[in-house]
Amino acid sequence: MGSLSIWHWIVVIAVVLLLFGRGKISDLMGDVAQGIKAFKKGMKDDDVADKSEPVKSIENAPSQTAPRTDVGSKAV
Repeated sequence: MGSLSIWHWIVVIAVVLLLFGRGKISDLMGDVAQGIKAFKKGMKDDDVADKSEPVKSIENAPSQTAPRTDVGSKAV
């Protein structure tokens, strides 16, 4: 009784088809497929955009101000 037999699966599938109908299930599967295609296209567009942009770098130029010598010490 712990496992489902073929007759249990047939009854479950029949109930699902009666509740949702053939048209709704096929529409749902079509929507899922379109969503997957849109996701893959978006990921592909991301990869193309990442490769085409030039790499920006920040150069660490030395500052023009003189170093402070009084930091951390107190004149007495």
